[in-house]
Amino acid sequence: MGEIVGEEGQISLSIVIPMYNEEDNVANTVRQVSKALGSLQDRWEIVLVNDGSTDNTLQVAEDLAKGDERVRVVSYSRNAGRGKALRTGFASARGDIVVSIDADLSYEPKYILDLIEVLNCDEDADIAIGSPYAEGGGTENVPLDRLLMSKLGNKILSFAMSTNGRLNTITGIFRAYRRPVLESLELESDGKEIHLEILSKAMALGYRAKEVPVILRGRQRGRSKFRLRATAISHIVFSIYEKPMMLFGLIGFTFIVWGLIGGMYIIVLWRQKALNPERPLMTLLVLLVLTGTQLLSFGFLGTQLAMFKKEVYKVQKENREIMKRLDDAVKKRLD
Repeated sequence: MGEIVGEEGQISLSIVIPMYNEEDNVANTVRQVSKALGSLQDRWEIVLVNDGSTDNTLQVAEDLAKGDERVRVVSYSRNAGRGKALRTGFASARGDIVVSIDADLSYEPKYILDLIEVLNCDEDADIAIGSPYAEGGGTENVPLDRLLMSKLGNKILSFAMSTNGRLNTITGIFRAYRRPVLESLELESDGKEIHLEILSKAMALGYRAKEVPVILRGRQRGRSKFRLRATAISHIVFSIYEKPMMLFGLIGFTFIVWGLIGGMYIIVLWRQKALNPERPLMTLLVLLVLTGTQLLSFGFLGTQLAMFKKEVYKVQKENREIMKRLDDAVKKRLD
């Protein structure tokens, strides 16, 4: 366990930790992560990303970096969200494997070695996901409202992404990526939806994810940034964006079914000679069927757009690969 494949002298592992007002956690987090990685013989680094903190987070982080060359700090002045912090950290990371983890250590750093081992031992795995909802995982001291929202959201998102039950945790930050995966993705999200964006685009490009059971613990220090309403809306919107038929198809099909039931009821009334022409049953029937048909059409159209979106991801990947080869060629000439 713990062996990372890489060339001698280069950084083999990068741990990216986004931070916003985490002055109470920074020192302990770096200490615990360093301790967990102590058994690794390959070179590693910790990239602390200060997401425009308004407390003393940046100063504490810079003091830690001065005392340890393996700790690096990347910072910007304005708070922009976890997505921006992770994108900044990924761009700065130099490792062959890049791990992202929370600053409050909701996941114990010892599990980093388990994620690494999956990528080292399974050539088919491109992303290792720390999952508290996989068999063998669990939660401790997590607020009930957050836990219920998380479980429900992950179930819906797993269905929307068509993972066929292979993935139980879609929204978590605790993951390990092979560098080529991150280099292939054109990431745009600034908020927590970046976790969804990464998996969606990576799976569209054919990359494979594998879960590792872990324990998710409730925050022990500092204030939680979890917002129930914002998170719920984000999950719903992304699910519709990923699989439009979930909304349009369900509602459209329901309208058509009610329209057919209404039609049968009208036939019964007609046979019983009890049909009242002044009642708006026929108008309601027509409206239900037409509206349902239109919604189903929107669902089919949205599905086609979703398929087209995946083709765009592939083009973006090819463009990024071409740009990387050009950059490498320029660097060789300059050297």
